[in-house]
Amino acid sequence: MDKYHIIVIGAGSGGLSIGLSMHELGFKVLLIEQYEENIGGECLNTGCIPSKALIHASRLVHKAKEAELFGIKSSGKADLKSVLEYVRQKQQIIRDHENAQYFRDQGMDVVIGKAEFVGKLSVKVGDETYYGKKIAIATGSKPAKLKVPGVEMVKYLDNENIFQLDQLPERLLMVGAGPISMEIGQAFSRFGSKVTMVEVFDRILINELPEIAQVLFKKVQEEGISFHLSSKLLRFEGENQAIIEAADGLHQTLDFDAVFVGIGRKIYTDGLNLDQAGIKTENGKIVSNAYLQTSNKNVYVIGDVVDSLKFSHGAEWQATIMVNNFLSPLKKKLNYDHFSWVTFTDPEIATFGLSEQEIQNRNIKYEKLVYDFSQDDRAIVDDYQYGKTILFVKPSASPMGDMKLLGGSMVAPNAGELFQELVLAHSSGLGLKKLFDKTYAYPTGGRVNKTIAINRYLSRMTPTIKRILKFMYKLS
Repeated sequence: MDKYHIIVIGAGSGGLSIGLSMHELGFKVLLIEQYEENIGGECLNTGCIPSKALIHASRLVHKAKEAELFGIKSSGKADLKSVLEYVRQKQQIIRDHENAQYFRDQGMDVVIGKAEFVGKLSVKVGDETYYGKKIAIATGSKPAKLKVPGVEMVKYLDNENIFQLDQLPERLLMVGAGPISMEIGQAFSRFGSKVTMVEVFDRILINELPEIAQVLFKKVQEEGISFHLSSKLLRFEGENQAIIEAADGLHQTLDFDAVFVGIGRKIYTDGLNLDQAGIKTENGKIVSNAYLQTSNKNVYVIGDVVDSLKFSHGAEWQATIMVNNFLSPLKKKLNYDHFSWVTFTDPEIATFGLSEQEIQNRNIKYEKLVYDFSQDDRAIVDDYQYGKTILFVKPSASPMGDMKLLGGSMVAPNAGELFQELVLAHSSGLGLKKLFDKTYAYPTGGRVNKTIAINRYLSRMTPTIKRILKFMYKLS
C-alpha cells in the first residue's frame, strides 16, 4: 500500500490549492481526479475562466455598438462559434499548466479514476489502495437541476454545457437571477439573444444590497433583458413554451428556444463510501467543523464541498487555513468576516466584509455611508455616473475620530479592482482616515474611496468644530 502525507480527492480549485501547497512545502502528495479532462475543476472547465472570457467578448461586442455614438456603424449578431473558440483558446493557456502530466513532471503523484474510501485513512482507485496520514475531500459541486413537468422536452442549459453551444439561441429563458444567470444572461443578450429572466424573489442578486443590485437591474433592463420577478416556473408545454405564475396567481406563457438554469449548486460526493471512513453526513452534506475537519479528524473538506460560500478564491483561502493547521500549534478557524466577492457583470458588483444584517445581528454600532458617482470626475468622463458605493463603518467616540470598516459594496465598471484597497484596509484593521494619507493620481477611478471618507468627515463639521479650527488657525 502506497503511503502519503496527504491524499487529495478532486483536482479543482480546492484540491489543487491544498495539493500544490503541500507539495511545494516538500510533502508527499497524491492527487486523485476521476476524469483527466476535469483537472482544474469547475473554475477552469465550466465556471470562472470560460465565463469571464465569454464576458470579455460580450463587452467588446457591446462597446462596438456603443461606438455608434461617434459615427462608427455596426450591425448583426456575434458569431457564437468564434466567441467560444476564443473561450477555449484562453482555457487551453491555463490548462497547459493544469494537467496530470504537468503535475507529474513537478514530482507530484497523480491518479486518474474514481476514488472510494475503504478505511479511515485509505482510499481505493481501481485495483490500487493508497494510505494517507491525512485526506482532503475536494469533490466540488454540481449545478442544481430544475425539476418541473416537461423539463425533459426543452433544450436545457447550465454552466456545464452552455460553452458547447454551436449557435446563438434567438430567445433564451433564464431560470434564476443570481450571479451566474446575471453574468451569462447579460453576455448572451449582448451577443444578440432575446433574454428573459424568471426569479422567485422580488429582486435580482438576493445576497447583495438592494440599492446596489438595483443599479445593475436598471442597466441590464436598458440593454433589453426582461424580467419576471416574484414568479415561479410551473411547467413546460412543449419544447418552446413555459408557464409561469406571478405573485398575484396569474399565469403567463413565455416562448423560448433554450432554457438556462441557474438555481444554485449541490455538493458532489457520489460514490465516495464516506461511511467506510467514519465520516458523518446530514441531508447529503458532509458534517465538518470550523477547522474543516469531518467527524474523522484526519479527513478534511475543502472548496465547494464545505457547502458554505462557493468561490474559487474561497477554496484558496481555506487551503491557507488547512496548511496552517497542519503545521502550526496555533490553529485557525473558518471565518468569513473578511471575505469578499465580485459579480462580473457590467457594471460589476463587489462586496466585502460583514453584511448590514450581520452587523445588526451582532449588535454592532455602525454608520452607513452612501456615495453615488454622479459628481465623480472619472465617472463623468467614462460615463458611469450611475455608480454607487455603500460602506458600513464603526464610528469612534469622537465626532472627528477614526472609523473602522465593517463591510460594504460597490457597483461600477471594474468595481472588483476599485474596491481592493477597501478590502485591504478592512482585513488589516486600518481606519478610514488612512485613505487620507494616500495621494491618488488624478483622475483615477479609485479616488471615490477617498471621497466617501472626506464627505463623511465634512458632514461632521459642526459650528463648534469650525470655531475651534478658526481659533487654532489664529494661533498658527
